[in-house]
Amino acid sequence: MTSPEEIAAQLELLENVIATAQRLVKTEKDKSKVTPTFIAEKVRLAAEMFSGDSSFIVDQEKVVATLIQRFSHWIGKSTTLKDNAGHFDWLTATRKRDWQYWRRYEDYLESKLSDIVVEGIDEATDDILGLLEDPQRVDDWDRRGLVVGHVQSGKTSNYSGLICKAADAGYKIIIVLAGMHNNLRSQTQMRLEESFLGYETTIDRDPGMPIGVAEFGEDLKTNSATTRAENGDFNNAIAKHFHGISPEERPWLFVVKKQKSVLTALLNWIQKRVADSNDASNGRKLVTKLPLLMIDDEADNASVDTGEQMFNDDGTPDEEHHPKTINSLIRQLLHAFSRKAYVGYTATPFANIFIHHKGATAKEGPDLFPRSFIINLAAPSNYVGPARMFGKMTKEGRKGALPLSRNIADHYDAESDSGWMPPKHKKTHVPTYKGQEIIPPSLNEAICAFVLACAVRELRGQDGQHNSMLVHVTRFVDVQNHVREQIEAAVRRMRQKITRRIDAQEQIEQLRNLWEHDFLPIRDEVVKLSPVEDCPPEMPSWDDILAVLPDVLNDIEVRSINGTAKDALDYATPGAVLKVIAVGGDKLARGLTLEGLCVSYFVRTTKMYDTLMQMGRWFGYRPGYLDLCRLYTSADLVKWFGHIADASEELREEFDFMAEAKLTPEQYGLKVMSHEVLTVTSPLKMRNAQTLSLTYSGTRPQTILFHRDAKIQQQNLDATDTLIRSLGNSWENSPKHDRDGEPDSWPNARLWKDINVSDVLTFLGAYVTHPNATSAKSVLLSEFITKMVGTGQLTKWSVALLGGGNGVGDQHEFPGGEPSSSYSIRKTEDSVDPERVDQKSFAIGVLTDPKDEGIDLSDDAWREALALTRAAWKPEPSRGRTSLPNFPSGKGIRETRGRLGGDVDRGLLLLYPLTPHFYKEKTPERLIVPGWSKPIMAFAIAFPSSDNPISVEYEVNLLYWMQEYGPSE
Repeated sequence: MTSPEEIAAQLELLENVIATAQRLVKTEKDKSKVTPTFIAEKVRLAAEMFSGDSSFIVDQEKVVATLIQRFSHWIGKSTTLKDNAGHFDWLTATRKRDWQYWRRYEDYLESKLSDIVVEGIDEATDDILGLLEDPQRVDDWDRRGLVVGHVQSGKTSNYSGLICKAADAGYKIIIVLAGMHNNLRSQTQMRLEESFLGYETTIDRDPGMPIGVAEFGEDLKTNSATTRAENGDFNNAIAKHFHGISPEERPWLFVVKKQKSVLTALLNWIQKRVADSNDASNGRKLVTKLPLLMIDDEADNASVDTGEQMFNDDGTPDEEHHPKTINSLIRQLLHAFSRKAYVGYTATPFANIFIHHKGATAKEGPDLFPRSFIINLAAPSNYVGPARMFGKMTKEGRKGALPLSRNIADHYDAESDSGWMPPKHKKTHVPTYKGQEIIPPSLNEAICAFVLACAVRELRGQDGQHNSMLVHVTRFVDVQNHVREQIEAAVRRMRQKITRRIDAQEQIEQLRNLWEHDFLPIRDEVVKLSPVEDCPPEMPSWDDILAVLPDVLNDIEVRSINGTAKDALDYATPGAVLKVIAVGGDKLARGLTLEGLCVSYFVRTTKMYDTLMQMGRWFGYRPGYLDLCRLYTSADLVKWFGHIADASEELREEFDFMAEAKLTPEQYGLKVMSHEVLTVTSPLKMRNAQTLSLTYSGTRPQTILFHRDAKIQQQNLDATDTLIRSLGNSWENSPKHDRDGEPDSWPNARLWKDINVSDVLTFLGAYVTHPNATSAKSVLLSEFITKMVGTGQLTKWSVALLGGGNGVGDQHEFPGGEPSSSYSIRKTEDSVDPERVDQKSFAIGVLTDPKDEGIDLSDDAWREALALTRAAWKPEPSRGRTSLPNFPSGKGIRETRGRLGGDVDRGLLLLYPLTPHFYKEKTPERLIVPGWSKPIMAFAIAFPSSDNPISVEYEVNLLYWMQEYGPSE
């Protein structure tokens, strides 16, 4: 059996050959010559160079495959919103000439990534650093920004590069706020040891073994006040041994948790030992000689002043993680420096945008609103994000989803509100399936899928890489331990049967069935949906799988991840190749990377979009094994993730348009707050949570939350009939437009143009929206339109009634037309969210078809909208963007809408009759609204973008939010 030392030596040899061959390939300036044959020749040369240093034989085919992938990947351009008030441009080529930290890190990255991706990181970090201030600038300055990445997309690589460049430029104190738990802090410390320090930290804080960048340059004698150990965070005991820091010294690194005691100790130490001056106005201690860079990893978690009390498992208040306290301490740390830069990193920026940007205090200084800049990072072409995982909404419906999700329902019995893992349970819950303390069949199948994935990866030559499975079903540690024990028992039974060949036939048949009916056909489907360079390799034979199963099962371990540092350390042990089933809750939810994640089993109760997105550990990079990955989760969560993918994409697209228009972060903030779907973050993160200020300009509010009350449905149908009657009979029937050879048509729809705003206001006055809707509120919409009319805007409208769907319901004759029994909304039953149906309300996930906003656009206006869409567009495969769009986005149409009909900006009201049945069966018990079998009327409004938008305010119902979406976790 191969020892861990031998495995480590083999991996080191392989990495050396890959790095050397990559450098040889990069010397070729003519990229057209970089063919598979050319790469293979350089690999042969590199292997020969190392052949005398080792008794191991390098698998040259594996090296060639790795390099072909690296040289075919690319990364798009990041986009930026900025406010340069008080800022001086300073980052020049001359300034960067002798940088050593960055040069080491760049060489280190190039040994692992394609040079194109490294160039992308170089360019993005230059952009960020340039928006910070020159650390050599001696007067006071304060820059605050936000970098928006993608979940599991390499944010750490980006901020590692930023830290290296900041150290080269002259920043002296670098504080990294690394999550709320020991495992993430320890993992971040280790990453920065590899990318910045160049050595392993030890208990006594002396440099240990050289690692990472140490191989690519001299030891730069960088200081670290924190270590990789479980207790390696900053504390009062450490503070006693540290004295002040001299401006001449190399920079000091602090990797700390967002925890009250840690941040308090750091603040006290800075004020007592580092401060060199006093503020003239109030006498507070101030550091004037040492410029500060603070990196806030997962900046939307705990840093935002939500006023929301966190609780321990036993129900007691968690004072260490009180967001108000954490926010205050972070701001006080920044406020203790006269020269400082704060950069938040997040994949879910929704909470950060809600920070009140005028919340300054004398003690804490300004709040953390990213007023200086927001940068939207592009992900490399091989990143698998929400758009690839769950598909993208197009005018033909959702397209392009990877076939990797598996619906589960056996974890919960809805009728008895019980089962193995019901959505709401206590910390004393004992998971049982059909009365026994065993896992449900779906989790058993997920474990079988993980075993097969490990076996295939081994046979594909990925035997030196980690494999992980995530089980994420409860936030309570005690319940997690029950789950771990049950999984251990299941794995043990499987191991005994397969390795000893005792009663193994049924187990082998289960695995073979999954292999033949799932793994083999899914590999072929993933090939069709993947670019050539990222196609998964061929599958091995079943006999080969059978041969390696005993070894695979012997290697699998089951672990609880409860926030201790050792959970993160195991991946870094030299020579250790893990096959681990990780059982966890909140500690797994944020930041912690699970190496080689193949299978996820995911059941959650929270519906807050930012929380759900952060739990998407399955996003990321899956080179050579994407086809083996599986997500076992409930059908409604897959649907919700689809909505999230659409909403996030819409927000990023809004960002791209605003960057093109050179707007500022504050102007973007108002847009985020107006988004119908993405306000589904904890309303407490809106800080001044009771009042939400928004503008509808350039947005498309839509009704997605409805009353389950037949009287209200009758009132809304009457309001629609009254409106249609007032519009008269001069409608365009079944509108159709040429659209440059790809016609758009709306069968059974009616379109009225040049409608007076008073008709729209009358309709909104009579239509009853749900009081807990976020932005599609008829009273607010009326107020906004009335205010805009007062400034000469939104006086003319188009109205469309969209029929012709394939739902069912009783006939209803709209004024002036034939009876209709066929209602709109692409099968409403697919959109009603069963998790969001209660006694009084129901919700759907999506209402409008993307093309509907263009129903009243002439072909010339449509082309203008397409041109605007393309101008703001950039290629980014992770967002489903690989070729120029051939139809305009909703945002492009709304930008154009202000120019319809000469200088008249025109609103569009879209009316949707929805099928009143959950499913196609036309039976009373399937009615969405009890006693109501006529169409349920919904609407959306496409508002043109305005150069002079008006804001309106409304009260947020916090009680509703907490009941509907649960507490933030």
